[in-house]
Amino acid sequence: MREARTPVHPVVEEVTARIAARSAATRSAYLARMAAARAEGPARAGLACSNLAHGFAACGGADRIALRGLRKPGIAIVSAYNDLLSAHQPLDEFPAWIKDAAREAGGVAQFAGGVPAMCDGITQGRAGMELSLFSREVIAMATGIALSHEMFDGALLLGVCDKIVPGLLIGALSFGHLPALLVPAGPMTSGLPNKEKARVRQLYAEGRATREDLLAAESASYHSAGTCTFYGTANSNQLVVEVMGLHLPGASFVHPGTPLRKALTEEAARRVVALSRADEYTPLAEVISERSVVNGVVSLLATGGSTNHTMHLVAIAAAAGIALSWDDFADLSSVVPLLASVYPNGSADINHFHAAGGVQFLVGTLLDAGLLHEDVRTVAGDGLSRYRSEPVLDDGRLTWREVPSRSLDEDVLRPVDDPFAPDGGLRMLSGTLGRAVIKVSAVAPGHRVVRAPARVFTSQEGFTEAFRAGELDRDVVVVIRHQGPQANGMPELHGLTPALGVLMDRGHRVALVTDGRMSGASGKIPAAIQVTPEAAAGGPLARVSDGDLVVVDAVAGRLDVLVDEAELAARPLRDAPPDEASWTGTGRELFTALRRAVGPADQGAGVFGPMTPGHFGAPARV
Repeated sequence: MREARTPVHPVVEEVTARIAARSAATRSAYLARMAAARAEGPARAGLACSNLAHGFAACGGADRIALRGLRKPGIAIVSAYNDLLSAHQPLDEFPAWIKDAAREAGGVAQFAGGVPAMCDGITQGRAGMELSLFSREVIAMATGIALSHEMFDGALLLGVCDKIVPGLLIGALSFGHLPALLVPAGPMTSGLPNKEKARVRQLYAEGRATREDLLAAESASYHSAGTCTFYGTANSNQLVVEVMGLHLPGASFVHPGTPLRKALTEEAARRVVALSRADEYTPLAEVISERSVVNGVVSLLATGGSTNHTMHLVAIAAAAGIALSWDDFADLSSVVPLLASVYPNGSADINHFHAAGGVQFLVGTLLDAGLLHEDVRTVAGDGLSRYRSEPVLDDGRLTWREVPSRSLDEDVLRPVDDPFAPDGGLRMLSGTLGRAVIKVSAVAPGHRVVRAPARVFTSQEGFTEAFRAGELDRDVVVVIRHQGPQANGMPELHGLTPALGVLMDRGHRVALVTDGRMSGASGKIPAAIQVTPEAAAGGPLARVSDGDLVVVDAVAGRLDVLVDEAELAARPLRDAPPDEASWTGTGRELFTALRRAVGPADQGAGVFGPMTPGHFGAPARV
């Protein structure tokens, strides 16, 4: 561990302080509730005999004796395993490894519950994608069900992708008095380069490649078990939560099916047993703090990560009583340089990033520059400097060593004093159309300001038809509305990218404005996304008409329609989101209650309501 500490950057310090001040009432109420929930000794000791007997009825051997004996800590396994998702298929083997390792460490692990895990790659552009964001809340509730049996003194959360990791954390934070570790599965090995895959997609959009050409390219890219290798939301999840201290150091990007991955999974089991004991007790509620949330935002910005986390991190923080805002992202982005060039921000994939020094180099250079908080609690122990070290096997024994102090490939990963860009590439826009997020880390400087007539759509299909008919072959701001959380669950609109890229490559000035999402794979097209208030809630976006001049200005931070505001407000509404009768099929009707309850994007697009001190009121002790 290094002794000398760099003072925290004044903007990072100021943003952290204002988050803490803004959150004082809700955070203190949350922590009081978590302190009241902590049990002395194994939690199951408070169960009546009948309840406890049900809890170990299916166990045998040493585990049964341990659970009955009320001496050893109980560990919950909550898993998003299914073998449909390549990223989650490796989790199949993990529970057996965890149970053996926990037993050896003096605990007993039980598979407490599974949570759903849908693949946005499969549902992209389909009706199922309209359930994607809501699945985060379902996962949170399923995690709560798994932990509600009060048999457990710690938890291991197994999950990787998109809404899954945020959902696991939101659910586990309701049980924040428990120590909890996230256990990843790791990325697939590199296949067809992402840039080549994007090229074939664009050719297909132009009609110059066949479906067989496209399928061959996609299959060569997504080719095995493990997380997809581009730097989308799934890999952003892994990097962000590691820098927040929720993974073991270096665990994020180790391939599945390797001895090191197995060793890290077993060590996670041993570690959570240790953290549940009085001498090392480290509850999740203290690992996720104002400082660690800021660390997560900084790591996202420094690597050009997924815009989805402008909602997910807000929702995770809220579950811990912390009020994070889009202004916090914007102010941090102004001082955090872009240090990684990983597709869609560059040609490298996440394996190249990991080989160049990965999370460990990133943490080191950001700490040395004062852009991360060192003074945090983590699942590996106190202090973020622990995350400068990478895991290795030494004669089969897991140990950690510090990574080189320089990047091993500066085309992929750079130090703070030689960045790819001076800021984090994530901007907040505001103006007469409301507020929006824009990611410019992959947008060429010459394309960051677009002023052009609007062409308005209410569906991806309508846009595609117009593109194929040649109606968009000009300077255009494509407006796709009624894609927000209240309208239809806020699907990702990543499928628009190839066609928009074609228009840009023809020399047109092109931008996208939408109250939907563009996913972690948003790239070279300037896209003002997550517009708030959304059209379905009566936002100004609902009244934009074809031909209106729209300005998307990522330099000045403006999002405007050049129409007199009184005239705009007086316009009749020409379209509407789907009503309940039509928002059916593919299971959507089952989510109607969530659609009615969901909040705005800038507050995390959650359904659990605004967090108030009363929400976290400390329970009475019985």
